[in-house]
Amino acid sequence: MGYNVMSASCPSRVVLHRIGARWTVFVVNALEHGPLRFSALVAKIQGVTPKVLTETLRAMEEDGLLVRVDYAEQPPRVEYGLTDLGRSLLIPLRAVREWAETHVAEILEARERAQHG
Repeated sequence: MGYNVMSASCPSRVVLHRIGARWTVFVVNALEHGPLRFSALVAKIQGVTPKVLTETLRAMEEDGLLVRVDYAEQPPRVEYGLTDLGRSLLIPLRAVREWAETHVAEILEARERAQHG
């Protein structure tokens, strides 16, 4: 059975929803070079609240995109890292990121024209 994202009942829509969720893209990019602690993620992903980051990390872990490693140390240390599945998102997300960074001026100009035109 093939999947068709355009079908309302297709489970691939859940996958696209996860990938397209606002903070998922930022978490994947933040973890590109290796695991990070929660506080490092909050610092790296400017603008995310701890509550929203926690929710995003849990959802990504449930989807198999990242792994949470709890080191039995004092003080406690927890790190988050991408799984192979999560790392596979780096290629398409890098393309989207590069497109966004390349075309941001054009988008901002179009918005300005639409608001004042």
